[in-house]
Amino acid sequence: LRNRLWNGIKDIEEVYLNGDLEHGAPNILNVSFNYVEGESLIMALKDLAVSSGSACTSASLEPSYVLRALGLNDELAHSSIRFSLGRFTTEEEIDYTIELVRKSIGRLRDLSPLWEMYKQGVDLNSIEWAHH
Repeated sequence: LRNRLWNGIKDIEEVYLNGDLEHGAPNILNVSFNYVEGESLIMALKDLAVSSGSACTSASLEPSYVLRALGLNDELAHSSIRFSLGRFTTEEEIDYTIELVRKSIGRLRDLSPLWEMYKQGVDLNSIEWAHH
């Protein structure tokens, strides 16, 4: 079921698998959606039991040291969502999750000026952001 979930969302633009499907836990899927804040996505997915970051830092606002060790920058680490599947999770629930994630990512990115800039080809790493 974890692979079914990944296969249903892996073609979303700027989605990243955090970890390894072959060597990872069979009931956990951790992914990052660039240009979407993880906490905003959790709110949009309120019907699902998902969490942000890794389980090791679930109570912290700091980026997960586990995700950072995998090579993620702060932005991707903050945009990560952890899906935990139970033994009673059904294919229908996975399909519902795929549909809800796809809609939610689209809706949140429609509200994101960073996503708009990315789509326009702006190199966001070259912008000098003002600190307040």
